[in-house]
Amino acid sequence: MSKFKLNKRTGKPEVSTASLPDIVFMLLFFFMTVTVMKDDTLKVTNELPKASEIKNLDKKDRVITIYIGEPEKPFEDVFGSEPKIQIDDKFVSLANFKSTVLEKINEKSEFLRPFITVSLKIDKKTSMGLVSDVKQGLREINSLKINYTTYKGDAFRNLE
Repeated sequence: MSKFKLNKRTGKPEVSTASLPDIVFMLLFFFMTVTVMKDDTLKVTNELPKASEIKNLDKKDRVITIYIGEPEKPFEDVFGSEPKIQIDDKFVSLANFKSTVLEKINEKSEFLRPFITVSLKIDKKTSMGLVSDVKQGLREINSLKINYTTYKGDAFRNLE
Protein backbone atom coordinates (compact mmCIF):
# COMPACT_ATOMS: atom_id res chain seq x y z
CA MET A 1 0.00 0.00 0.00
CA SER A 2 1.13 3.48 -0.73
CA LYS A 3 1.31 6.15 1.89
CA PHE A 4 0.69 9.01 -0.53
CA LYS A 5 -2.70 9.81 -1.91
CA LEU A 6 -3.12 11.89 -5.01
CA ASN A 7 -5.45 14.82 -4.46
CA LYS A 8 -7.27 15.18 -7.73
CA ARG A 9 -9.11 18.40 -8.39
CA THR A 10 -11.84 18.27 -10.88
CA GLY A 11 -12.32 22.08 -11.14
CA LYS A 12 -10.29 24.74 -12.92
CA PRO A 13 -7.48 26.58 -11.13
CA GLU A 14 -8.27 30.02 -9.67
CA VAL A 15 -7.32 33.15 -11.57
CA SER A 16 -4.54 35.11 -9.92
CA THR A 17 -5.56 38.67 -9.07
CA ALA A 18 -2.09 39.80 -7.98
CA SER A 19 -1.60 41.99 -11.08
CA LEU A 20 -5.09 43.53 -10.98
CA PRO A 21 -4.06 46.70 -9.04
CA ASP A 22 -1.27 47.33 -11.57
CA ILE A 23 -3.71 47.13 -14.46
CA VAL A 24 -6.20 49.43 -12.73
CA PHE A 25 -3.55 52.07 -12.06
CA MET A 26 -2.23 51.87 -15.62
CA LEU A 27 -5.75 52.54 -16.92
CA LEU A 28 -6.21 55.36 -14.41
CA PHE A 29 -2.98 57.08 -15.49
CA PHE A 30 -3.84 56.61 -19.15
CA PHE A 31 -7.22 58.29 -18.81
CA MET A 32 -5.79 61.06 -16.63
CA THR A 33 -3.26 61.97 -19.32
CA VAL A 34 -5.58 61.63 -22.32
CA THR A 35 -8.75 63.26 -20.99
CA VAL A 36 -9.31 66.91 -21.86
CA MET A 37 -11.50 68.89 -19.51
CA LYS A 38 -14.17 71.15 -20.94
CA ASP A 39 -12.87 74.70 -20.99
CA ASP A 40 -15.87 76.97 -21.11
CA THR A 41 -19.41 76.94 -19.78
CA LEU A 42 -21.60 78.19 -22.59
CA LYS A 43 -23.80 81.09 -21.43
CA VAL A 44 -25.08 82.16 -24.85
CA THR A 45 -27.26 80.44 -27.41
CA ASN A 46 -24.94 79.01 -30.00
CA GLU A 47 -26.60 77.32 -32.94
CA LEU A 48 -23.82 77.39 -35.49
CA PRO A 49 -24.50 77.78 -39.22
CA LYS A 50 -23.63 75.11 -41.76
CA ALA A 51 -20.99 75.36 -44.48
CA SER A 52 -20.03 73.12 -47.37
CA GLU A 53 -16.25 73.73 -47.22
CA ILE A 54 -14.73 73.36 -43.76
CA LYS A 55 -11.25 72.83 -42.36
CA ASN A 56 -10.29 71.64 -38.86
CA LEU A 57 -7.95 73.66 -36.68
CA ASP A 58 -4.92 71.53 -35.90
CA LYS A 59 -3.43 73.10 -32.81
CA LYS A 60 -5.95 74.02 -30.13
CA ASP A 61 -3.36 75.70 -27.89
CA ARG A 62 -3.15 78.57 -30.41
CA VAL A 63 -6.89 79.32 -30.43
CA ILE A 64 -8.87 81.93 -28.50
CA THR A 65 -12.59 81.22 -28.68
CA ILE A 66 -15.18 84.00 -28.67
CA TYR A 67 -18.88 83.13 -28.44
CA ILE A 68 -21.54 85.55 -29.70
CA GLY A 69 -25.26 85.01 -29.22
CA GLU A 70 -28.29 85.72 -27.07
CA PRO A 71 -27.90 84.86 -23.36
CA GLU A 72 -29.36 81.53 -22.21
CA LYS A 73 -32.58 81.53 -20.17
CA PRO A 74 -30.96 81.74 -16.67
CA PHE A 75 -28.91 84.78 -17.73
CA GLU A 76 -31.65 86.49 -19.73
CA ASP A 77 -33.17 88.16 -16.65
CA VAL A 78 -29.88 89.82 -15.71
CA PHE A 79 -28.34 90.59 -19.12
CA GLY A 80 -31.41 90.98 -21.32
CA SER A 81 -32.13 89.30 -24.62
CA GLU A 82 -29.73 91.26 -26.84
CA PRO A 83 -26.78 89.28 -28.28
CA LYS A 84 -23.72 89.27 -26.02
CA ILE A 85 -20.03 88.47 -26.36
CA GLN A 86 -18.64 85.68 -24.18
CA ILE A 87 -14.94 85.03 -23.67
CA ASP A 88 -14.08 82.15 -21.34
CA ASP A 89 -16.88 82.02 -18.75
CA LYS A 90 -17.78 85.70 -18.63
CA PHE A 91 -19.69 88.22 -20.68
CA VAL A 92 -17.64 91.05 -22.15
CA SER A 93 -18.95 94.40 -23.29
CA LEU A 94 -17.86 95.80 -26.62
CA ALA A 95 -15.93 98.54 -24.80
CA ASN A 96 -13.84 96.00 -22.82
CA PHE A 97 -13.60 93.52 -25.68
CA LYS A 98 -10.19 94.57 -27.02
CA SER A 99 -8.49 94.61 -23.62
CA THR A 100 -9.90 91.18 -22.75
CA VAL A 101 -8.64 89.67 -26.00
CA LEU A 102 -5.21 91.24 -25.44
CA GLU A 103 -5.15 89.70 -21.94
CA LYS A 104 -5.97 86.29 -23.43
CA ILE A 105 -3.20 86.71 -26.02
CA ASN A 106 -0.70 87.69 -23.30
CA GLU A 107 -1.61 84.57 -21.29
CA LYS A 108 -0.21 82.44 -24.12
CA SER A 109 3.52 81.76 -24.31
CA GLU A 110 5.55 84.33 -26.20
CA PHE A 111 6.54 82.13 -29.12
CA LEU A 112 2.86 81.22 -29.78
CA ARG A 113 1.55 84.81 -29.90
CA PRO A 114 2.24 85.41 -33.62
CA PHE A 115 0.35 82.22 -34.49
CA ILE A 116 -2.80 82.80 -32.43
CA THR A 117 -6.12 82.36 -34.22
CA VAL A 118 -9.33 83.89 -32.93
CA SER A 119 -12.20 81.45 -33.39
CA LEU A 120 -15.62 83.08 -33.61
CA LYS A 121 -18.53 80.83 -32.66
CA ILE A 122 -21.49 82.95 -33.69
CA ASP A 123 -25.13 82.00 -33.36
CA LYS A 124 -26.72 81.98 -36.79
CA LYS A 125 -29.49 84.37 -35.65
CA THR A 126 -27.02 87.06 -34.52
CA SER A 127 -27.04 90.30 -36.51
CA MET A 128 -23.97 91.21 -38.53
CA GLY A 129 -23.69 94.58 -36.81
CA LEU A 130 -22.24 93.07 -33.64
CA VAL A 131 -20.05 90.70 -35.65
CA SER A 132 -18.68 93.66 -37.65
CA ASP A 133 -17.90 95.52 -34.41
CA VAL A 134 -16.05 92.48 -33.07
CA LYS A 135 -14.08 92.11 -36.31
CA GLN A 136 -13.21 95.82 -36.25
CA GLY A 137 -11.98 95.50 -32.67
CA LEU A 138 -9.80 92.55 -33.66
CA ARG A 139 -8.36 94.62 -36.54
CA GLU A 140 -7.51 97.46 -34.14
CA ILE A 141 -5.48 95.16 -31.88
CA ASN A 142 -3.85 93.57 -34.94
CA SER A 143 -5.34 90.12 -34.40
CA LEU A 144 -5.96 89.28 -38.05
CA LYS A 145 -6.21 85.47 -38.04
CA ILE A 146 -9.93 84.80 -37.69
CA ASN A 147 -11.75 81.50 -37.94
CA TYR A 148 -15.53 81.12 -38.21
CA THR A 149 -16.65 77.88 -36.59
CA THR A 150 -19.40 76.04 -38.46
CA TYR A 151 -20.87 72.60 -38.96
CA LYS A 152 -20.49 70.63 -42.17
CA GLY A 153 -23.67 70.66 -44.20
CA ASP A 154 -25.64 72.44 -46.86
CA ALA A 155 -25.08 76.19 -46.59
CA PHE A 156 -28.45 76.92 -48.18
CA ARG A 157 -30.17 75.36 -45.13
CA ASN A 158 -29.04 78.41 -43.13
CA LEU A 159 -31.68 80.52 -44.89
CA GLU A 160 -34.55 78.59 -43.33
